[in-house]
Amino acid sequence: MLAVLSPAKKLDFSPVSADLPFTEPALWRESERMMTKAKNLSRRKLRALMHISAELAELNWQRHNSFETPFTPANAKQAALTFAGDVSWGLDPHTVDADAWLWAQDRLALLSGMFGILRPLDLIQAYRLEMGTPIPSRRGKNLYDYWGASVTKRVNELTEPHADRTVVNLASNEYSSVLRPKQLAGGMITIAFKELRPDGPKMIGVVAKRSRGKFARWMLDQRVETRVQLKDFDVDDYAFDPSLSSEGTWTFSRVDEPGRMKAEFQARKQRDAALVTG
Repeated sequence: MLAVLSPAKKLDFSPVSADLPFTEPALWRESERMMTKAKNLSRRKLRALMHISAELAELNWQRHNSFETPFTPANAKQAALTFAGDVSWGLDPHTVDADAWLWAQDRLALLSGMFGILRPLDLIQAYRLEMGTPIPSRRGKNLYDYWGASVTKRVNELTEPHADRTVVNLASNEYSSVLRPKQLAGGMITIAFKELRPDGPKMIGVVAKRSRGKFARWMLDQRVETRVQLKDFDVDDYAFDPSLSSEGTWTFSRVDEPGRMKAEFQARKQRDAALVTG
């Protein structure tokens, strides 16, 4: 079983323990070609392709032109501890020990426009290249064409040793669309989260992102290996809701309590003040 997550625009390059293992992205040769493409994008092109400000275009032009290979702990950091968005808030990666990360190496992955797919301990440097960016290549007109076959093949390689080869989709539509479900050896289940309100169930974007991270952390802590176990998720009062679920999408719901949203947004604001957004 493999859980897949989205990356984040917010990055955290604070030091990690020198004892934490590290690995190289599996699709390195394709990543190098993509890094070359990124370096060739002007500031103006970056701004137009990614719909970002001039300041962010400058920042990411500098990042892309500062790639230094090979990646080492001196110039790069493990992916799971670098991405620092709402999903990471839920995953809380800095409280995961080395043994748990080693277990997660073929059970948790992050999808990436620059690297295709990353294991938790794969080293990365700062970048911004969202999967929806329309960068053409010999494989097609966008990054889905560039990465789709390779990422899907890599997912199957990661799940090959597992008795249950289900892919647990905890990524956004933008990123999970790079996968080719019909070619996945164990099929895919998308996990969704809904808040139960008087006017009906509702998905709250920020809350859902955090909950995806918490779901991944729960899978890691519980060493979840089969799809049957997924329905046991009960963090933050969520419970599997068969009435809101389908064969391919499993929904977890909870009653929306007054004040919960305000407290979560305040915590997010305090966390974001210490991070770099790019």
